[in-house]
Amino acid sequence: MAGKNCTAMTNFILLGLSDASELRVFLFLVFFLIYGVTVVANVGMIALIQASSQLHMPMYFFLSHLSFVDLCYSSIIVPKMLANILTKDKAISFLGCMVQFYLFCTFAVTEVFLLAVMAYDRFVAICNPLLYTVIVSKKFCVGLVSGCYLCGTVCSLIHLGLALEIQSFKSNVINHFFCDLPPILSLACSDVTTNEVVLFIVVTLNEVITVVIILTSYLFILITILRMRSAEGRRKAFSTCGSHLAVITIFHGTILFIYCQPSSGNSLDIDKVTNVFYTVVIPMLNPLIYSLRNKDVKEALRKVVACKIFS
Repeated sequence: MAGKNCTAMTNFILLGLSDASELRVFLFLVFFLIYGVTVVANVGMIALIQASSQLHMPMYFFLSHLSFVDLCYSSIIVPKMLANILTKDKAISFLGCMVQFYLFCTFAVTEVFLLAVMAYDRFVAICNPLLYTVIVSKKFCVGLVSGCYLCGTVCSLIHLGLALEIQSFKSNVINHFFCDLPPILSLACSDVTTNEVVLFIVVTLNEVITVVIILTSYLFILITILRMRSAEGRRKAFSTCGSHLAVITIFHGTILFIYCQPSSGNSLDIDKVTNVFYTVVIPMLNPLIYSLRNKDVKEALRKVVACKIFS
């Protein structure tokens, strides 16, 4: 260990996406534009759901929290990334790094469970429409969403507690654009097998639980849709589920690629590119997918805009 020059760290250096100076302005403009759309789209979605009485339903209650979570974990990462692109000082304190990782992990895990809850909501709405308002009551919705945030908080505390036990690091240079756990563990001098095993187990367990809920829900939804005699009913049901399925496929596919694979130092550059999609692009895509593919959202938006114009 002595040969590795191990030491306790007070700060880290985030290398970012690229050290090519000629790409700085281009990267800054691209990610600034994406982040701007993310903020406007997610805040707009939350405001629209709050303002439109026709969207005061469980599905849109969950969607408003999905937009809030997307906005939060994007805002935890992107502003610091934008600052690092333009400045030479790419340092982040050890405490700041741990806080960034903790908050990011909390909201990312929360989103995983929120998507599963939204699948269950679609299952009840399509397979048991007459009992929908009874089963998915306001109190039940609040309980489900609270459970999602609780799962995110607990999982993050587990990883944070183990990460804080690392006493020394080989280097303070993190080959990433934010403080994610795998690149931090790759710098540790001590044995981090426990951290890696716990990370793999927690991520896999979360994925298995949520994917089983999602697949089971959509299996019953598919059976119900195929039994429908009305072509219009089938089209409407598929349309309602299409946006959610698109979001689930993109989000879970990225998580499985990043975290549910054997660790390798050579994969960090690939993980950085994948994480850009996961942390920057997906929070922008989610509200756009739901707004462009959802007739209720588009109708509510038209009514709110018309009301503002005439008033």
